[in-house]
Amino acid sequence: MITAKAPPPPYTSGFFRKIESGPSPAVETLGLAKLRGINVGGLYRSRRSFVAHARSKPIKAKENTGASLIDDWFKPIQAKDDSDIEECATAFPGKNLPQMSNVGNSTNILWHDCPIQKQDRQQLLQQKGCVIWLTGLSGSGKSTIACALSRSLHSRGKLSYILDGDNIRHGLNHDLSFRAEDRSENIRRIGEVAKLFADAGVICITSLISPYQKDRDACRALLPKGDFIEVFIDVPLQVCEARDPKGLYKLARAGKIKGFTGIDDPYEPPCSCEFRFSYSFQKTGAFILQIVLQQKGSGCKSPSDMAEIVISYLEENGYLRA
Repeated sequence: MITAKAPPPPYTSGFFRKIESGPSPAVETLGLAKLRGINVGGLYRSRRSFVAHARSKPIKAKENTGASLIDDWFKPIQAKDDSDIEECATAFPGKNLPQMSNVGNSTNILWHDCPIQKQDRQQLLQQKGCVIWLTGLSGSGKSTIACALSRSLHSRGKLSYILDGDNIRHGLNHDLSFRAEDRSENIRRIGEVAKLFADAGVICITSLISPYQKDRDACRALLPKGDFIEVFIDVPLQVCEARDPKGLYKLARAGKIKGFTGIDDPYEPPCSCEFRFSYSFQKTGAFILQIVLQQKGSGCKSPSDMAEIVISYLEENGYLRA
């Protein structure tokens, strides 16, 4: 018998440190020649025990095919008959697939519900989520009142968050201009974010010029009835322009800012807001005169007093308890 030594495998330890092959019928039958060049470590025990086992129970190749044991091992698994395929198809019938939605330019999207709902979050925070929407001309005091309101809520252990128009344009809406269509998109995005805050159980305070009635109405429609509380800071243009805390009115009058609300772009006062605050300023900038509410009047002298009126409304309508 002629004995040929096979090339050593890529490793020098283990059972296959040295493999010899020859014209043995068992070797040909098992197709061991096909094992050259592949890593067979872990597939077999040892050459001697493997060959001894093959000699004791010889395995015959299939007639006229030359197929080896290796071929059989790696043969793809097929279904026995069409009934197997039918079982797989009925496991996921089309009628049980979730109903997909098309919203705007988004297609084939699915709304996923979570077992923790708004009521659970409100119970955790011991308050009810809502949106307090402050609207008015630039320089009317919206941001000042928003901060006073948030501070007062915080002192009561209530969680709030302010969405300030300028702050939002530093990040989320930095890609938008002050053209009419971009201003509408600005309000739409903020309305959707405010809705999420309210759904989280947070009292969301927005401080936005939001000059167009249709945009404010669209934001109101996003929330359940009563959860959108519109506060109109009704300050005359001449008063806001006299204050001009950011110097924007001066730039607008000089033609350096185009589309500025109150100068060359309109402001549409709310038709049916929950609150209407009307006041003026002293030369020092302190608030004076009075607040005029939608249904009842009350005098006050500071933004903190205005905030307290809104908080009283929240208390009366159950927003400061779960």
